[in-house]
Order: sequence, then structure tokens, then C-alpha cells
Amino acid sequence: MSWLERLTGGFKKTADRLGENLSGLVKEQALDTSTLDDIEEALIASDLGPEASKRIRESIAARRFEQLDERGLRTILAEEIEKILAPVAKPLDVWGFPRPHVILVIGVNGSGKTTTIGKLGHLLQEQDYGVMLAAGDTFRAAAIEQLKIWGNRIHAPVIAGKEGGDAAGIVYDGVKQATATGIDALIVDTAGRLQNKAHLMDELAKIRRVLGRLNPEAPHDVILVLDATTGQNALNQIEVFRDMAGVTGLIMTKLDGTARGGVLVAAAEKFGLPIHAIGVGEGVDDLRPFEPRAVARAIAGLPL
Repeated sequence: MSWLERLTGGFKKTADRLGENLSGLVKEQALDTSTLDDIEEALIASDLGPEASKRIRESIAARRFEQLDERGLRTILAEEIEKILAPVAKPLDVWGFPRPHVILVIGVNGSGKTTTIGKLGHLLQEQDYGVMLAAGDTFRAAAIEQLKIWGNRIHAPVIAGKEGGDAAGIVYDGVKQATATGIDALIVDTAGRLQNKAHLMDELAKIRRVLGRLNPEAPHDVILVLDATTGQNALNQIEVFRDMAGVTGLIMTKLDGTARGGVLVAAAEKFGLPIHAIGVGEGVDDLRPFEPRAVARAIAGLPL
């Protein structure tokens, strides 16, 4: 199955939900204010968020359609969603020198963070970059073991210590070894304990200080992994982690398991942070760079 086929399948629940919410709202007649209000409410109910939904409603109203059927409405939605998504679609650029390019990956436990790190490592390997993983989530033995499994799976070295160990020390060892062996990218897992923000902030600050001593440019990226199944709660996570950890970009996972994929549009409109990649499956190849046109058409339920 091609990536576009997987993408279409991954967004099917989202497209079906949007279709249900829009069903019966257009009847090949001129759009009045009441119908436009209903369309806006349908978009909000589909997790596109109030800002994006209002923007799309205003765009539809400005076109002054004499007639509009459901297919036409979906086409307009795809166009407008693409306009929102296109400015934030930015592939991860492993540019940092001196090597390694350091990527901190953050997110709440259960968001798919550790799995995403393995898939992201594979994605960079496909671009001929050498990758090393660092198990900086030392508070969960399961996270350390899971990262080691992914390291074996993608044939990438993993720097790890004991449960409860010093995350900054792991990162320090990772940078030193990556530098010594000429690794291009060091991807660092971090703890995801939002319930103790002060402790997490202290830990991230310590990691940053260690990185700063080794390479003033590091970390080059701070990527927040979001679970699409949490819907609007993902927006709250972006706000908290952006303010707490200086998030530079997003990856959204589990889009294939939810009808709430519209939150991707809400995140783009509200925060404008780069979206580097999306995940639509469990396989190692199911994390791919974010393509706004394809995603917009998939959400709108149109063929790619």
C-alpha cells in the first residue's frame, strides 16, 4: 500500500465524521447566513477549532455562491484547509554544525513519543543521515527498554542508563559519543510528566545547560509529539509545552485511530508552529513528512 493510500485510510474516520456533520447543510441553493452558521458549527464539531472554522466560513461567504452541492463544499474545504496547513508544513532539516544535530523529543506519556523517535530515526536514515538515540526518559524503565528495541529495529546505537538516572548525564554521553563517531543526528527521548511541571522544567533546563556547554547551537530542535486521539486536549499540550520547553515543531501521531484528525488544522491555525511529520500507522514507514495538500484533501474526504 502506498503512502497516499495509507494517508487516505488514516484520515477516513476524520473525513467520515466531517461528512456526517456537514450532511444536509447544502442543497444546491444559495447559502444564507443560517446555513453558513451551520457549516461553521459543523467544522468546530469536527475538531477544526473555532479560529479555523470562522476563517473557512468567511471564505465561503466571500465567494457568494449561487449554488453549492456537498461535493463543491468539500472541494472548497480542501482548498481552505490547505491554505491553513501550507505555511506550517516544514520537513525536519538536519542542518546543525558542528555535528551532531540534537533533537529533543517531548510529550506526555502515552502520546507515542518513544515509538515516534524510532520512526523519526528511520526517516532520517532514509535520507542517508547517521542516527543515534538517547534514552533521556529515565523515570520509566519501559521507555528505556522500548527505545532499545527501536534502536535494534532500525540499527541505530542507543545511549541509555539505569531507571532513575540523570537524564542530563545520558544526553552528555550521547553528544560525546555521537561527536566521536561522526553521527549526524542525536534524537533524545525525555520524560513526559506534566503533573509535575516544575520538576520537568528543571530537568529540561539542566539538559539545555549540558548541551550548551558541548554545542552552543544545541538543541537544534525541540519537537512535541501529540496524540491526535486526544482532540482539543492536544491544543492545551501545545500551549503548556511551548511555554515550558520552547517547542520548535510538532509531530502528530495516531491519526489512523481517530475521527479527531481535524485538530491538526486547529493546531496550525492557532499556533503556527512547524509540523514536521505525521503518523498514520504502527509500521516503521508510517511516519512521513507532512504534505498539506494531501492531508487537506484526505480530511475533506476527496481523492488524492
